[in-house]
Amino acid sequence: MDTQILFPHTAIYVADLNASLAFYKAFFGVEPKKLKPGYAKFELHNPRWNFTLNEVASLNAAGTSALSHLGFQVASTDDVKALQTRLKDAGIVPTLEEIGTTCCYAVQDKFWVRSPEGIDWEVFTVLADANVFKDDGPNGNGVCCAPSIDSHLVQLSMPVIQS
Repeated sequence: MDTQILFPHTAIYVADLNASLAFYKAFFGVEPKKLKPGYAKFELHNPRWNFTLNEVASLNAAGTSALSHLGFQVASTDDVKALQTRLKDAGIVPTLEEIGTTCCYAVQDKFWVRSPEGIDWEVFTVLADANVFKDDGPNGNGVCCAPSIDSHLVQLSMPVIQS
């Protein structure tokens, strides 16, 4: 079965959501698809990219880098499971598995792995919108957007394909 990847995903920490929103709205030329307190999600189509901003009190509170994590948004829970199985078969064990978790104002099924460089990678599908950023309830895991916050500095670039 071929896994359908909908969007590559990048999440960054920002100290001032309004300043970052102004920059990224101008930079991408689009409005965010989702805007909530302390959170914004851009869903770009050229290139296809799920890019999110996560507000923190200061970048020092998030670690030494603005990078939160990277990942892939896939079409279904079956796609999440298929990628997880493929990675396990290759010897890459998830650092965290989350089923029906609430994160980034969405209910998601997902898992996390960490690269040798220390980059957290998330593979997820969105099941439904949610009214809260994360599930802090008694049955929630209290984790959202990164299984750890010891991120590292990474430089990213994306080519823009002209149609």
